[in-house]
This record gives sequence, structure tokens and C-alpha cells, in this order.
Amino acid sequence: MNTFYIKNFLLSGLAAILLLSCAVGKEYKRQDLNVPQTYKESTKVTGDTVILPWKTFFKDPQLISLIDKALLKNNEIHTALKNMEQLDLAYKQAKNNLMPTVDFSAGANRAWASKNSLNGSLNEQFTGTKYIDDFSATLRLSWEVDIWGKTKMQKESAAADYFAQKENINALKTRIIVQVAQAYYNLISLDEQLKIAEKNIELSDNTLKMMKLQYTAGQINSLAIQQSEAQKKTAELLIPLARQNISIQENALSILCGEYPGKIDRGNSMKNMIPENTLSEGVPAQLLSRRPDLKAAELAVISLNAKTGLSKAAMYPSISLTPQIGINSNKFNTWFDLPGSITKTLAANLAMPLLQKRQLKTAYETAVIEQEKAVIAFRQSMMTAVSEVSDAMAKSKGTSERLALLEQRTAILDKGINDALKLYKSGMATYLEVITAQNNKLQNDLEYVNIILEKLNAEVDLYRSLGGGVN
Repeated sequence: MNTFYIKNFLLSGLAAILLLSCAVGKEYKRQDLNVPQTYKESTKVTGDTVILPWKTFFKDPQLISLIDKALLKNNEIHTALKNMEQLDLAYKQAKNNLMPTVDFSAGANRAWASKNSLNGSLNEQFTGTKYIDDFSATLRLSWEVDIWGKTKMQKESAAADYFAQKENINALKTRIIVQVAQAYYNLISLDEQLKIAEKNIELSDNTLKMMKLQYTAGQINSLAIQQSEAQKKTAELLIPLARQNISIQENALSILCGEYPGKIDRGNSMKNMIPENTLSEGVPAQLLSRRPDLKAAELAVISLNAKTGLSKAAMYPSISLTPQIGINSNKFNTWFDLPGSITKTLAANLAMPLLQKRQLKTAYETAVIEQEKAVIAFRQSMMTAVSEVSDAMAKSKGTSERLALLEQRTAILDKGINDALKLYKSGMATYLEVITAQNNKLQNDLEYVNIILEKLNAEVDLYRSLGGGVN
């Protein structure tokens, strides 16, 4: 078959295939998630609907410094960035998967044929030698014709994986920011508990001194002294526990910031750390454009959608073209004698899976199931996200109401301690009433610190559940 017929055969076959061919993969289309119009819990908030940068949300300079350090040194983030580099390489490779490949080969060969063979007898007769030389150099190009849209699907899958990892890094950074903030707030709350214990010890010590004077004067019995000392020990027991927990929390926070355990500098006033509520809850559907974990979940669906198309394309025939040009000679001195030594080949290959049909179909059906599972996971992620926002709003609202009530109770208990001491000195109250007032004040102050910590954590949870902001 001469070159003219080969060209016509290839062009005709290629035109027929192009007319029949189409991309076997389906375009991704987001399913209706039936997202509610409002959250179950709602709170009055101000501000716009953009993601709030963490440096704007958090006010404490020490906390900002710790978060900066964690984002720079945290080992989880470093590992995630390395994964990102791998996916970047895979994405670049995917763009070139179906590009033509070019190979070059050169070689020299000497073969001794049997004297009793036709080749051996003819070679010795015509060349006068007992061996046959062969010198060749070949440049070969191979190209698979992309008739099923494989290149596009490979690029879609790789791009989705790449950007999903990018969103996963943003989600990881948001989680690290939240963990640092919550660990820092917990550390401050332990400092507050330590201060409360020390203040209560001082108060109990003053009361005990007064009671000892009254005991010496015979005004009270030893039981009053014992009860007062027991109240003091109750506060003293809080000191070693608070110091122990402070050390453990400092160690954990140091590791979170990518450093060995050490001392953590921090602010003083816990109450002043409550951020102003400048978040806007918007509507649940906006979470799709805010939360990196939701973006990553949807990108996983997009990637698997493309991989499903590739699994289907593997069931169809593939066509490849392989033109080749080279130089060949049986003598070294005529190896590069052009154009006499030039050799040319043009080949078209059609590959069609036959005995593997069941395996390929199973692989395709498995890919479809994986895609359906990813869609379910995406829907579940959305439901969880809406729930987390509602939970955070409920906690924020609830802790605010409890803090308001606790402030009223604190004022009452502060007045109660002063009144109890005055009445006790004038003989109008018993030592038990004084000790009870002090114990109530201690428990109230500890509860107040815990609720402020809950409030801070609720605000951070709301910040995270609404999408956060890593920039």
C-alpha cells in the first residue's frame, strides 16, 4: 500500500471516528441539597457577609502572635503543604498525559547466521563475510487520538484534587487558629482560677485571724476555727491543681505553635478578650462559598465525576498514530549516506478491549458508586455545617444570658460577704453564715470564669462554623 492510500485510509478512519465520537463523561452539576432558608437558632449580629480575617476578629496581641507562629511553624500545616506540592506535580502531569511522545534510539548490531541457512549462504556469497552488520538510528513519535475527551477529564480530576487540597489546607489553618485561640483562652481561665483561689485564701485567712482572736477571748469554740481552716484549705487545694493544668496547657499550646514546651506570654483580663460580635450569619446556602471544608467536599465530587468518565472511556477503543523516520545501513561507512539510508514508517493502531470487558465494566460501576458516596458525604457535610452554626449561635446566646445573671448574683454575693462579716463582728450572725458566704463566693467566681470561657469558645466556634478566614 503506497503513501497515498495510507493517508486516505487514516484520514477517512479518523473523520469517521470524530463524527461518531463524543465525550463519554458527564458534566458536573450540583445536586439540590435542599438547604433551609434560615438557621434553627439565630442571633442578632452585625457586619457584612464577607469572611472575617482572623486578625480582625481576635484583638489580643499575644494571641495574634501565637496564631501567627502556629500558621508558620505547625507541623500539620507543613505536611499538608507537602501534599499540595505532590498534587501540583500531578496536575501539571495530567495536562500533558495525552501529548505526543518522542523517542530516539540508535544502535549497531552484528549477527552470524548459520552457514546452512539461506541468509547465511546468501550473505557470504554476496558480501564475502560470515556476518551481517546493521546500523540504525530512529526518531519515533507516538500520539493517542483523544476521541473520548480523556484529556479534559484528566485535567478536571487533577484540578479538582489540587484545589480540594488547597481548601483542605485552609480548613486545617482555620482549625489550627481555633485550637490556638481555645488553648489560649483556657490558659487565661486557669490564670483567673488561680487568682480567685489566692483571693479566697486571703479572705479566709483574715476571717480565720478574726475567729482566733474571738476564740482566745472565749467568744467562740474550736469548731468555728476548724470550719474556717477547712474553708481555707478548700481554696488552697485549687492552687496546685491550677498550676499543674497551666503547665500542661502551656506545653500543648507550644507544640501547637510548632515549638518545644515553654512559657507562654499572655494577657491579663479574660473578660476583655470577648470579641465584639461583628459576624453575619447570612443564610445557610452562603456556607457553600464560605467554608473550605464544604468547598473541598464538592471538589471531591467533581474529581470523582471526572474519574467516572475516565473509567467509562477505558471501555471504548483507542486510536494511536506512530510515524517514524530513521537511517539504516548494513555498512558503517554508508550509515549516514543521505538520502539513501533514510527509512520511514507510518502506522495507525486501533486497540479495543475484549476479554477485559467485565473488569472494565466493574471498574466503571465502582467509580459510579464512589461518586455517589461522595455526593452523600457532601450533603452530610452541608447538614453538619448548618447544625454547627446553629449550635454556636445557641451557645453564644445562652452564655450571654447566663453571664448577665451571674453578674447580678456576683453583686449580691459580694454584698453578702461584707454584710456577713459586719453582722458576725456585731454578734448578729454565726461563723457558719460567714463561711457559707465565702464558699458561695468562691464557687460563684469559679463558675463565672468557666462561663466566660464557654462564651469565648462559643464565639470562636461561630467564627469557624461561618467559614472563618485564614488571610
